[in-house]
Amino acid sequence: MALTDAKQTSFSSVVFPIYQNIQNPTLTLATILGSVKNPFESWLYMDLAFATKSLIVYLYSTEPLALSARLLSLRACKVRSEDSEEVASGESIVLDEQTLIRELQAAIEEENYTQAAKIRDSLKVLQEDSKASVLAANSRFYTAFRKGDLAAMQSLWEKADNVCCVHPGASGVLGYDDVMESWELVWMNYDFPLDIELKNVRVHFRGDVGYVTCVEFVRTKGRSWGAQFVTNVFEKIDGQWFISVHHASPVDL
Repeated sequence: MALTDAKQTSFSSVVFPIYQNIQNPTLTLATILGSVKNPFESWLYMDLAFATKSLIVYLYSTEPLALSARLLSLRACKVRSEDSEEVASGESIVLDEQTLIRELQAAIEEENYTQAAKIRDSLKVLQEDSKASVLAANSRFYTAFRKGDLAAMQSLWEKADNVCCVHPGASGVLGYDDVMESWELVWMNYDFPLDIELKNVRVHFRGDVGYVTCVEFVRTKGRSWGAQFVTNVFEKIDGQWFISVHHASPVDL
């Protein structure tokens, strides 16, 4: 078995049970970080870099500690309902994901586990707020779609030449103006509101880019468009999420 495989086996079969059962997490962390005479011959067979990575996973897997003032300052975006606006813009999120990850790694290297746990909580809140913001933008997109609201649709798209929209069974449309015209054509001869159902909604993001995947079912009076697998890509510009790519492909379910 390769050393990499051995590490992976130890990590999955040994580390997690100890995390779950031991009553002294500080002792566990110290052990994993190699606080023994010869850490490179420890029972985990892990170098310090791998141990640090394991510790980060541990911090994510535990329940959050009490909220710190710093954590509360990051609680920026919440969604009250499908059509609601964000309570505050993303600009109030003062620390981005990359900064918090660096701070978390630094705290781990310094063996400052209390600070590492606080940073872990702040990072979790930041990520959850970003997910909520992307989902809120996706919800606004489908509200405009459902209502056939061109003005709302125009406000939701990034005004750029590189935006792209792929309607079911059609080739891609590039550029803001042409994309808006394509929506007018798609909506011709339909009665609104449309009946739109979304299933298997998943949201992903990194930094200022996020995307949502889902299965979309659109129905009009007396007709169904069938199922579409959809990818909506959003970019955060000046604290606000704008859609830059909508790709819908027919699927058989």
